[in-house]
Amino acid sequence: MRPCHAERDRGQTILIYVVVVGGLLFLAFAYFAFAQAAVARNGAQSAADAAALAAAQDVRDQMADGLTASLGQQDAWTGWLLGDHPVAGTGSAAAARLAGDNDATLDGLTPTTVKGYPAFEASVTTRFTVGKSVIPGTESRHAKAHAVAMIEPRCSATPSDDPKLITFECDGRPWKIDPKKPDTMELPQPKDLFAVHLAE
Repeated sequence: MRPCHAERDRGQTILIYVVVVGGLLFLAFAYFAFAQAAVARNGAQSAADAAALAAAQDVRDQMADGLTASLGQQDAWTGWLLGDHPVAGTGSAAAARLAGDNDATLDGLTPTTVKGYPAFEASVTTRFTVGKSVIPGTESRHAKAHAVAMIEPRCSATPSDDPKLITFECDGRPWKIDPKKPDTMELPQPKDLFAVHLAE
């Protein structure tokens, strides 16, 4: 009788072993599927961040050009300097290009404001899918994400001791510009005038 019990115990042990190993393999594949999804989400978020920042940087450059063009017009240049002057561009072409560079498609770009400053919200969908996994449907699922980037003025207008000069200060650096001779002096770059960063 003992050999019979031994064979039965051995058979039960093998069955338990198979079940345990099968369960562990399923968990491993499931973990891999979640890792695939996380990678896709990260890719989508990177693309959305890049698209929003590209749009904001493009419009920032337009704002800097507007400031340069408006020198000599007191009411106009201060509006450009403080980010209060509306711009015609939306930055959509730059946003679409950066989304594409990150293997994603720009679904939408919406102008908005953050803390009263110009901002852009980009929404993207990855061109790649999560990939095949033990979870059904992942092979056709694309990741989506959105991000908001804002344009924050670095400068403030300051009183001038010379009425012929325009004076302002950007992050502690003073600028003095003769509006009649802008081509003969150093002018601030867009990055000196406005900070572009993702909104928290």
